[in-house]
Amino acid sequence: MASERTALVFEDREYGRGRLEALAGGLARTLADGGVRAGDRVALMSSNRPEFVSAVLAIWRLGAAVVLLSPAWKEREAEHALAVTGPRYAVGDHPVLAGLMPMLHLDDPVEPVEPARGAYDPPDPRADAVLVFSSGTTGLPKAVRHTHASFGVAVAHWRDALGLTERDRIQITTPPSHILGLLNIVTALETGTWMRLHRRFDLERMLHHIEADRITVEMAVAPIALALASHPELESYDLSSLRYIMWGATPVTASVAETVTRRTGVRWVPAYGASELPVITCNPVEGARLDSAGRAAPGVSLRVVSLATGEPVGPGETGEIQARAESLMAGYLPEAATAEAFDDGWYRTGDVGHIDDGGWLRLTDRSKEMIKVRGFQVAPAEVEAVLHDHPDVADCAVFGVPDAADGEAIVAAVSVHRPVGSAELIGRVGDRLASYKRPRRVVFVPEIPRLPSGKVLRRVLKERHGRASDD
Repeated sequence: MASERTALVFEDREYGRGRLEALAGGLARTLADGGVRAGDRVALMSSNRPEFVSAVLAIWRLGAAVVLLSPAWKEREAEHALAVTGPRYAVGDHPVLAGLMPMLHLDDPVEPVEPARGAYDPPDPRADAVLVFSSGTTGLPKAVRHTHASFGVAVAHWRDALGLTERDRIQITTPPSHILGLLNIVTALETGTWMRLHRRFDLERMLHHIEADRITVEMAVAPIALALASHPELESYDLSSLRYIMWGATPVTASVAETVTRRTGVRWVPAYGASELPVITCNPVEGARLDSAGRAAPGVSLRVVSLATGEPVGPGETGEIQARAESLMAGYLPEAATAEAFDDGWYRTGDVGHIDDGGWLRLTDRSKEMIKVRGFQVAPAEVEAVLHDHPDVADCAVFGVPDAADGEAIVAAVSVHRPVGSAELIGRVGDRLASYKRPRRVVFVPEIPRLPSGKVLRRVLKERHGRASDD
C-alpha cells in the first residue's frame, strides 16, 4: 500500500491526514468517556504542536465548541476567559489552565482510533465551532463566536483569496490560538496543502525551512517583514520557491516590503481581516498593490459610513469601514457586547479609510481605541486596570503610537501620589498580562486629560507623547 501523503510536519515528525484523524478519534473517545457531548464548550490552551490540531478535530467531531486560550496569557487573563465562556471541560499542556480547572493533558498517551463510517454525525452548521478572543475598547477581552458554517465560509474565502492548492507548501509560525493561525491550519488541511508547524517563531528557522521545504506561500506580520528587510544575510537563502509573502494584521510599510522584494525577488500580497470576520479583503495574487489592503474577498460586501452621521458615503470618501458576509461571527460573549458591533447587520470594523472607484480599500486610522501590537489587539482598559492597582498610581491612560517593528507600541501616561519607577510599572503589567501588552514607555504627567464625562482624551496624549521610545 502506498504511504499516506504528508499533511503536517513538526520538527522531525510527519503526519498524514489519516494519522491526524486517528489521533483525533482516540482523543474524541477519551473526551466522550469524560462526558463531553454535542453543544459543550471545551477550553484549549496549548503550545504549537500537532496535538493542538488533533484536539481541535476531536472536539469538533463530538459536536462541541473549542474555546481557544492564548498560551501567552497569565492566570488573570485565562480566568476571565473561562468566566466569559463557561467551558465544562479543558484540554491542553499549559499549567495556567491546569491550575484553574481539571485538564486532560496533551502529553497523555492516546490510542489512535480509525474513524468508522457513520460513527459521528456531522456537526450542526448553526452550532458554535470556535470561540476566539478579541478585546473591546472598554474592558477585558470578549469571546468571538464562530459557527461551523461561518468558519467554513472563512476557510473557503482564505483558500480562494490566497489561491492555495494541494501543490502549495506553507509553514505556521503564528500561535494557533489566534484566528490567523487556526485559519491557516484548517485551510491547509481542507485544501491538501502541505504544512510545517513550528513550536515558536524563529527567523533563522523560518528562512531555513523556506529553502529546505520549498515553501511556496509565507505569512508575515510587520515585525517579521522588518526582520527580513534588516537581515544581513538574507541573500544567502534560496527563497525562489515562494510565490509570494502575505502581509497581514497591519497596513503595509512600503519601504520595508520593497526592500525585501529588492533583495530576494519575492513579492507581497497584502490582506486584511479580523477575528470577527476573518477575511475581509485581499489583494489579487497577481497584480497586488502595496498601498491597499486589497478588494473585498469574494462573498464579502463592504461599505464606508460617515464618522459624523453614520450614513454611507461615496467612493473616495473617508469613514468607518463596515462589512458583512456569511463568514461573519455569530456574536460575542458576553452577549451584551454584540449589539454595538453591528450597524443594521453590518459589522463595524472600527477601522477608518476609503474605497476608491475600483473597489480598492485603503486604511488610514482606527476609530476604536484598540492598540494593535504584532497583530494582537490590546485593550487600553485592561492595561490601565493593572496600573490603577498600584498604590502609588493616582490616574493613568494607555494609548498606542506607530511603531515600525510592531505596528503599534504601547505608551502609558501616569500621574502618581508618590514617585515610582517606570521599570516597576512596566514589570507589573508584564507579571499580570501577556508580554505583548507591556508598555514600551511610561510618561509621568501631572494629570490625565479628560472630558467632563470622564472620557480620556487619548488624542491629546498622543499629540504630547506620541513616540514609541525616548529619543
